[in-house]
Amino acid sequence: MKFFRTLYTAFRALFRNPMRAGLTTLGIIIGVAAVIAMMEIGQGSSSNIQKTIASMGANNLLVLPGAAASGGLSFGSGSVMSLTPEDADAIARECSAVRSVAPVVRARSQIVYGNRNWIPPSIYGTTPEFLDVREWTNLTDGSAFTDRDVRNSSKVCLIGQTILRELFLGESPIGKEIRIQNVSFRVVGVLSSKGANMVGMDQDDIVIAPWTTIKYRVSGSTTANTAQSNAAAAAASTAINSLNQIYPSTQLGLYPTQSATQAADTPQPVRFSNVDQIMVAAATTKEIPLAIRQMSSLLRERHRIHAGAGDDFNIRDMTEMTKTLAQITTLVSQLLFCVALISLVVGGVGIMNIMLVSVTERTREIGLRMAVGARGRDILWQFLIEAIVLCLIGGLLGIVLGKLASWAVTYFLHWPTLASLPAVFFAVLVSASVGIIFGFYPAWKASRLDPIEALRYE
Repeated sequence: MKFFRTLYTAFRALFRNPMRAGLTTLGIIIGVAAVIAMMEIGQGSSSNIQKTIASMGANNLLVLPGAAASGGLSFGSGSVMSLTPEDADAIARECSAVRSVAPVVRARSQIVYGNRNWIPPSIYGTTPEFLDVREWTNLTDGSAFTDRDVRNSSKVCLIGQTILRELFLGESPIGKEIRIQNVSFRVVGVLSSKGANMVGMDQDDIVIAPWTTIKYRVSGSTTANTAQSNAAAAAASTAINSLNQIYPSTQLGLYPTQSATQAADTPQPVRFSNVDQIMVAAATTKEIPLAIRQMSSLLRERHRIHAGAGDDFNIRDMTEMTKTLAQITTLVSQLLFCVALISLVVGGVGIMNIMLVSVTERTREIGLRMAVGARGRDILWQFLIEAIVLCLIGGLLGIVLGKLASWAVTYFLHWPTLASLPAVFFAVLVSASVGIIFGFYPAWKASRLDPIEALRYE
């Protein structure tokens, strides 16, 4: 009951002079509103920065085949066929830290359209999920190919802006056909511009098609050993790309006959659906280590690798981009913290000033209360509760003002903002803390007054 009486006395003292109480809370209102608005604007900007960097591949992981070795000589990463499309499906299905997965078959060859030709650095055979992995879902024109195109090995493709500029000279490529290794591909979409990556390679100089089409119609074999070599690229640049000779040689007949012994020794070959690499997008940048652990455990289990044996695959992450993103996010957070601290300190100093003035004005009241039996801790609690109530009222009004300011920034300036419930709880907690910290000294000073001297005070 004593606490409620003290609370009632504190409220009566505050509402005795509402103008001064309102002006006292103004500093807290502005400080909390600035905290809410700045944190929501900062989180919106940080989210936008994360999406921009993620589109450059910060969230991407690259799963590569292992390295073959013979006689102590290693042939390098990708020299053994150990990854399959089923591995990609299993990663997408069983790894919770992964957002999207796409198997990739790479090739390099000349592209012909009419009397113009071009050799892009890479021709990617993949699935529609590749666009989500690379944050490339917004197409400039047309639409992406589908999973049915992958299953049917359809001869469709997407082209980048560089291919559009070099081959089509500004005309719409949708529905037109280009030739890759004497295979006609119908252009169904044009990728949006990405520009150069962090090492200066043109990301728009690319062709994307179903991986089954690239592997079985264009490459004809695993591209990890043949189509990626510079010799193959040079040969493709000098070879005559014509439809007159679909088959490489017809001198010995199209289908050579086999003897009975050869037929028995060479049964019908089984086509091994290996891929050159698997591109993975982690759910968030923070979950990249978890995604790596989950994929490593899953692939070791699928490939039946015994404990203690080396992996037959390699997982690479974009460490440089991840560090850049972490530094930017940390810098934004520190900047917002400094702004919030300055605003709330200014508001707290204002409350301390007004509370000291209130103690001076109510010296006789304090002396009278002590004379009729009030103890020092009762006076301390009374003034401390007044300061806390002022800060809480200012904090609630500041939350409303901050949300309105954030909405106004989004509506009028079109800046990205992101609602933050932790910011609201933080503002309420900080406003109460400011009331306790900056209201304690005036309350302590009031509780230490001598009743006789306080009653004599004029």
